[in-house]
Amino acid sequence: MVGEGGVGKSAMTIQYIQSHFVDEYDPTIEDSYRKQCVVDGECALLDILDTAGQEEYSAMREQYMRNGEGFVLVYSITSIRTFEQVQKLYDQIARVKDLDSFPIILVGNKCDIEQDRQVPTHEGKALAKHYGCQFLETSAKQRIRIDETFYGIVREIRRLNEEKESKNPSEDEKDSLSCCHECIIL
Repeated sequence: MVGEGGVGKSAMTIQYIQSHFVDEYDPTIEDSYRKQCVVDGECALLDILDTAGQEEYSAMREQYMRNGEGFVLVYSITSIRTFEQVQKLYDQIARVKDLDSFPIILVGNKCDIEQDRQVPTHEGKALAKHYGCQFLETSAKQRIRIDETFYGIVREIRRLNEEKESKNPSEDEKDSLSCCHECIIL
């Protein structure tokens, strides 16, 4: 979970893991959550790292980015600044990972506060198209498209892993497809 402070990364994660909405804002330094789920009939063990959005913790980000398999880039539809920041974070991930493509989903959170919208839906869709990734607008408060966000990133991780495996198949990778695959999500 990557994005500016206050966009709802923790609220989305807690809504997904514990099925409740945390109303008060308590800036995160780093929280880790683990959940086993079934996506498309296959077991997945998610390691979700809820990262700090505050700039003073930006030095920690690159280590997270190196280790992360998939990234949920979150901005608030009520803040153009957070939308601009998510673009900088994408560039930083691409630089740190040194890859042309990596599993990512772009999420505009707080879609329940339509009256305060600053980022039009079409801008989120256009940015996702530019990145070649899925785009969702969510609400942690009303649990709108929260599960879809996490299932979507698992699908992306699997898709890219399958592409890599088809290019370089090995016995270990073939065996790992039959068990519960761990996904490290930021």
